[in-house]
Amino acid sequence: MPQAGKAMPPDVKSAFDAFPDAVRGQLLALRDLILETATQTPAAGDVVETLKWGQPSYLTVKPKSGSTIRLGVGGSGQAALFCHCQTSLVSQYRELYPHLFDFEGNRALVLQKDRPLPRAELAHCIALAMTYHVRKKLSA
Repeated sequence: MPQAGKAMPPDVKSAFDAFPDAVRGQLLALRDLILETATQTPAAGDVVETLKWGQPSYLTVKPKSGSTIRLGVGGSGQAALFCHCQTSLVSQYRELYPHLFDFEGNRALVLQKDRPLPRAELAHCIALAMTYHVRKKLSA
């Protein structure tokens, strides 16, 4: 499992290098938080860092407990955490933190550029994504 502060795969590094300077720092901080949260969320299991659709992506693989998280730039030009649009994750985030983040439909949580990262709340959102399938099975 990749850990915060560890070297990233070269193709993922290239994707981060291609992000605009204005959002790269936030996206790198978000990457570190994703990897840190993965180690603190036992139900997430192993998490792989890769590219999907040209964006840095984080997948739970053993077990397949969660939904893929992707990092990129939202329509507003701000750093964003993307979720699969057929999950209820963004609606959960919107319900939990309506005034803390901006949102794009049912696909992205968008960070506000001039604010520090709300680490605890973001870690909660990340953990919800990493355990999405496990929680869905439990509620069925």
